[in-house]
Amino acid sequence: MDRNAEFKRWKAQGLSKADLSRKGSVDEDVVELVQLLNGREQYFTTSSCAGRIILLDGNINGFEVQKQNCCWLLVTHKPCVKDDVIVALKKANGDAILKFEPLILHVQCRQLQDAQILHSVAIDSGFRNSGITVGKRGKTMLAIRSTHGLEVPLSHKGKLMVTEEYIDFLLKIANQKMEENKKRIERFYNCLQHALEKKTITNSHPKEKIKDKNNSSYTHKKKRNPEACGKCIEENDKELENDDDPGISVTIFPEDY
Repeated sequence: MDRNAEFKRWKAQGLSKADLSRKGSVDEDVVELVQLLNGREQYFTTSSCAGRIILLDGNINGFEVQKQNCCWLLVTHKPCVKDDVIVALKKANGDAILKFEPLILHVQCRQLQDAQILHSVAIDSGFRNSGITVGKRGKTMLAIRSTHGLEVPLSHKGKLMVTEEYIDFLLKIANQKMEENKKRIERFYNCLQHALEKKTITNSHPKEKIKDKNNSSYTHKKKRNPEACGKCIEENDKELENDDDPGISVTIFPEDY
């Protein structure tokens, strides 16, 4: 079976199943983005989370919360208020952690080149922790992620260790991050539309395609392309100017991946 036919089979199987996220369905804030990707023959999404504020109760392994061993006291994809957290904390018996997790979206891509285009758009839209993994069977996955998360312990062995005033302060920060996350999703959607339209036009003009290939701005160490989505990059440059260049992360998985 050739690669294109195999990808079509993977896509048909993937879209026939429920979203692989904990929720099992697509969040409202990323429905249009997921539909845009799944509507293109070279992509399909496998799991997604638009971003959430969560309160977990469990043990801390070093500085990382092991979510599979935790009780989820509170989950919301919308701005959160202090009273909801205070009520949820009353059910905590262990170490309660307040977290904000930004968008995470897993996309299977037909070819590495398709993944590189999507990766470039994600980086320029503010999702600086995005990366590509390639399996030896040809399965190419892109994880779209950001770094503006939040994780703060609130209680220890069921005892609240902070004041309600501090919880209110944390929630203001978490809600601000939620709003910024939503803006990045909108930016990513608009930039992706632009990039896909440009690719369609390029594919319909072979001479321009050859010219673009000879002047490619996408190398192993990613460089920004001002034409990819000028407005997106301009809006995002100030907030990202102190970030390290993420380059491109490619991981090779075993044969049975």
